[in-house]
Amino acid sequence: MTLTAGIAIYLVVWWITLFAVLPWGVVSQHEAKGEFDGEGNDPGAPVRPLMLRKVLVTTVIAAIIWSGIAYITIEKPIGFDQIPFMPKFQEWPGQDAAGNPVDKSVTPAK
Repeated sequence: MTLTAGIAIYLVVWWITLFAVLPWGVVSQHEAKGEFDGEGNDPGAPVRPLMLRKVLVTTVIAAIIWSGIAYITIEKPIGFDQIPFMPKFQEWPGQDAAGNPVDKSVTPAK
């Protein structure tokens, strides 16, 4: 895994994790007793969003998930052939068993 690929994968994992963490602990103004005055605020808006805490939790969780992805990518403890539900690659016309193109312009000698 290159440095650029590692950073890109981490950013994707971080954003997905952020969307999973955002709803944690949210209390809307409608649910909070006596804190919603109805003046210019949406009743579904959170009373205290706690964004800094959610960003820190997201960073830690994304680092753990990214570490697992990096380990599998770099160390390769399992291969695609060892996963039972992965489809088996088949030969197509003009390819050998490994998927490499076969040159049809060369005819075998008789």
